[in-house]
Amino acid sequence: MKPQAFVVMPDDHARAWNVVGERITVLAPNAATGSDEVFLQQGEEGSGPPPHSHAWDESFYVTRGCVDISYGDRTVRATPGAFVHLPAGTVHGFRFGPGGGEMISIAGREGNASRLFAAIDRDIPVGEPDVAKLIAIAGECGVCVAAAPDVSHPIQSAGAEAS
Repeated sequence: MKPQAFVVMPDDHARAWNVVGERITVLAPNAATGSDEVFLQQGEEGSGPPPHSHAWDESFYVTRGCVDISYGDRTVRATPGAFVHLPAGTVHGFRFGPGGGEMISIAGREGNASRLFAAIDRDIPVGEPDVAKLIAIAGECGVCVAAAPDVSHPIQSAGAEAS
């Protein structure tokens, strides 16, 4: 089926999923776009996923607050207006910074992000998560949780070169 043009107004947003402390709202599922999925991600200070990788590209555009995004041996502090693109297979993770934040995320065509977020919202209660169950759900959705990358270097501003 050929994708159709659509508009999602704020009053039309689906219920935000609780994903281990983040609130994630589907703005455009890949079933509607025929390709990428688009999400609104909101998090309190310190919330965010551990280092992980998956078979789809992922991009982030920060709209409020700051988000410390790690990939490879770098960590950037992304502030409003920063855009970060991570190719499929890149080990990455992020944490919302002081005061929390908000960003738009885009998961590539091959993504299972909405399936992952829905399963976590459904199966992992609010509070201290069952880590083994969380990792199992991630694996079922094509996400590999990795060891933490080396982030011993100072945080760089988005777009700055790592030292």
